[in-house]
Amino acid sequence: MGTVYATDRKGELHTLPARRGMTLMEILRDAALPVEAICGGQCICSTCHIYVDASHTARLKPRGEAELVMVEDTGHFLPTSRLACQIKYDDSLDGLKLTLAPES
Repeated sequence: MGTVYATDRKGELHTLPARRGMTLMEILRDAALPVEAICGGQCICSTCHIYVDASHTARLKPRGEAELVMVEDTGHFLPTSRLACQIKYDDSLDGLKLTLAPES
């Protein structure tokens, strides 16, 4: 079991348990953070938009084209924007820091 550090939209930091194979969306949802994830992780809604701490982005697989289109369309795009449903947690992501993006 690892740890993900998530800052919510109010600026509060949450320390979340993370299990290998779960997506970041599932980790956030299981912690009762306000991530709608309307599409259930299909990369078609952007309601799990997050910002990954810049110091952690190199640990992630690159965004796919569909994910890039979705985060660019939110109106809150940053270079560190990702969809939490597209990132599977593994041991290399232990200690990952992220912030929930504003609601679109």
